[in-house]
Amino acid sequence: MYSANGEENGPVKSEVHKLALADKGHGEAVLSQRDTARFGLLGVSWTDPEAKIKGTVQARTRSIETGEWTEWMDLVPYPALLDGKRAGARGSTEPVWVGASDGAEVRVSDGAADGKLPAGLRLDLVDPGASTTADKSSGELNAEPAAFSIESPPSTPGPASTAPKPTIVSRAEWGADESLNNEGPTYLPGGKIKAVFVHHTTDADYNCADSAAVVRAIHVYHVKSNGWRDLGYNFLVDKCGTIFEGRQGGVDQPVMGAHTYGWNSESTSVSFIGDYTSQTAPQAALISASRVVAYKLGQYGVDPNGTAQLTAGVTQKNYFGDSFEATKVYSFAAVSGHRNGFNTQCPGNSLYPQLPQIRSFATGSVAGLKIDSLTGGATRAGTGYETPGPLTVNWSTTTSPNSLINKFEVLVDGQVVVSPWGHIRSAAVSVSGYGNHTVAVRATHISGKVTTSPAVTVTVPGPKTFHPVSPKRLMNTLAGVGVPKAKVGPGQEVVLQVAGVEGIPATGVGAVVLNVTATNPTTSSFVSVYPNGTDRPSTSNLNFKAGVSIPNLVTVPVIDGKVRFYNHAGSVDLLADITGYYTKDDTGSTFATTGPTRIMNTIAGQGVAAKLGPASTASLQVTGVAGIPSTGVSAVVMNVTATNPTTSGWVSVYPSGTTRPSTSNLNFKAGQSIPNLVIVPVGADGKVNFYNHAGSVDLLGDVTGYFTTDTTQAKHINIGPKRLMNTIAGQGVRQGKVGAKEAVTLQVTGANGIPASGVTAVVINVTATNPTTSGWVSVYPSDQVRPPVSNLNFTAGLSIPNLVVVPVSADGKVSFYNHAGSVDLLADITGYFVK
Repeated sequence: MYSANGEENGPVKSEVHKLALADKGHGEAVLSQRDTARFGLLGVSWTDPEAKIKGTVQARTRSIETGEWTEWMDLVPYPALLDGKRAGARGSTEPVWVGASDGAEVRVSDGAADGKLPAGLRLDLVDPGASTTADKSSGELNAEPAAFSIESPPSTPGPASTAPKPTIVSRAEWGADESLNNEGPTYLPGGKIKAVFVHHTTDADYNCADSAAVVRAIHVYHVKSNGWRDLGYNFLVDKCGTIFEGRQGGVDQPVMGAHTYGWNSESTSVSFIGDYTSQTAPQAALISASRVVAYKLGQYGVDPNGTAQLTAGVTQKNYFGDSFEATKVYSFAAVSGHRNGFNTQCPGNSLYPQLPQIRSFATGSVAGLKIDSLTGGATRAGTGYETPGPLTVNWSTTTSPNSLINKFEVLVDGQVVVSPWGHIRSAAVSVSGYGNHTVAVRATHISGKVTTSPAVTVTVPGPKTFHPVSPKRLMNTLAGVGVPKAKVGPGQEVVLQVAGVEGIPATGVGAVVLNVTATNPTTSSFVSVYPNGTDRPSTSNLNFKAGVSIPNLVTVPVIDGKVRFYNHAGSVDLLADITGYYTKDDTGSTFATTGPTRIMNTIAGQGVAAKLGPASTASLQVTGVAGIPSTGVSAVVMNVTATNPTTSGWVSVYPSGTTRPSTSNLNFKAGQSIPNLVIVPVGADGKVNFYNHAGSVDLLGDVTGYFTTDTTQAKHINIGPKRLMNTIAGQGVRQGKVGAKEAVTLQVTGANGIPASGVTAVVINVTATNPTTSGWVSVYPSDQVRPPVSNLNFTAGLSIPNLVVVPVSADGKVSFYNHAGSVDLLADITGYFVK
């Protein structure tokens, strides 16, 4: 690569090595094969700028890298006076980039035995100098004359464009030696660009890392060899799509170039670096040229697909034989090729048919723009989504490639919150304020046309208050209650209507609290409970083995009044008992944290004197103890553990002073310890009852909070379900099982949509899996001394889930302590309480 010689900052001093050709007479001249100084671009020039060579000019060079000589290449003469009549101007061929070379040979023939060649023939070799930071890609060539000019530079910025301004490598960035340009820029006499002429430079193949060097070489050749005011082209585009500023005067200004003879006074130019006579231009170059076209014509309200009326500056014919007469007006496509205005093959036989594609790119729009999904904290809710605040917007479009898109903008309630680049298809944002919000994506095409996707409604659920109810069975697949009478098979779901049944309001319900029991499972599996009308989450509420009944309390949001139950494998019967519901108003109870504190232990005679026998009931005083007030308490949140059962059975927990319901809270087998969270209304006497169905069993009761009529306490916010912790994968905490007498601490606030402050407690479903021995886990605020309570009791090899309502520490963390053996822990959040 030519740019391999290091880097310089600022202008790069280039050199032109001039070697005279030997006149052999009979219309022939040569430069014998010879060693030369290092160069990268060459051309042949002569003294009289109006003299013509009717024959051929050919050259070949030797590569520094390989030492090999190239094939002979044709050098095409420029038309006379491309930059007007100027003192010191010379006639010349178009320059050709050949890359780093150190040898040259030239032969010129007039084509007639008695012909005469122009005087002063010489080979001009341009060394563009060492690379700059801009040597990435760039280039263009093929200039023509001017007709009129405005000498004074503008004092104000150019007009705003309907299309975005593309990224353009400035003259300073590509290392222009401005000492070569001592005349200053010139501007179109009417101050308005009406058309763009497309060119190619006829350069040989090049590495895009050399593009800035190519542009520097063309600049030097145009000034030092041709005697022009400056580089002829307004803009140059390399094959990799990098755009370079050409003739000086300001990329936002109507700068007069020297590119299309006779038409420079009302147009600008874009030149493709390379020879596109027999090969098409790469899409990257076409798109970048379209960006320039859209921007420059957009400054003056010109449609790139439209036409332009241009006044001829000279009398001449174009490549197609069309005649033009000076001062007359002719119609051109707003984006035309060099050959449309002048008798030349430029911009090449392969690039010229691509002009419609440039016009199309410059006038297109972003098609098929739509939001595909919202994730990252958002869950589907009917036709919209719910989120506690954070969400990730995912969108798509049928427009391709991405480079045709200038940018995207994500709008929340009509306001731009983030502006990703055109190749991005997702963005994380946040919505604030309870209630409904709109999310949309806006795209800007390189043409400047703006497209906006249909908006999606996103709801931030407001705080909810709790209404406890005496337990009632809503679903029983054994008896066909609530759902059809049949087991739930592998990969199957059942849908349960919860709003408007068993005293639950038909409207205004934000979530329900259900005690769900999986029974008679045929294989190991799990069940997920989630709102109807939403995407099923990748979390579980119950994990079980064949033949083992497992209960778990579930707090599940309600979107359309229904709840779904998904079974992963095998078949299983499901029971669901309502214990309360949340409403989107202040008519219910608020939540206060306490503990965790043990208030019942039948083994030690705490709270209840002794083991519960078959068909026996015990009452536990819950108000006025363990920080729970004596009055104003509507329900308590208590983790109840059944241990040492003598036979399979179940326990029902219900308010004192009420008829025992036909529901259960804990289902167990002989010798099995099993926990379950209970939210139970408090009887008028401040007590709750525990009924044991069969055999005898010990019960433990650990209170973590209570619901109260005191309106100053915390309210519930739905979130997720979302996995916060997985020791198997190292999510949330370090990877690896929790060993005996070890604890892991999980940050729960300030992430995953949970506020950093104001959170009093979180509702998380904790699953103990892969335990190596029987044991238990305690979940508690990290800034407290570990309490003598448990949340999960398990046996070796059995996965046990349990819902936990746990206060959070001042720093927003929760600890998980494992008593014995080692165990993996999962934690999925379903909500939190906030003041």
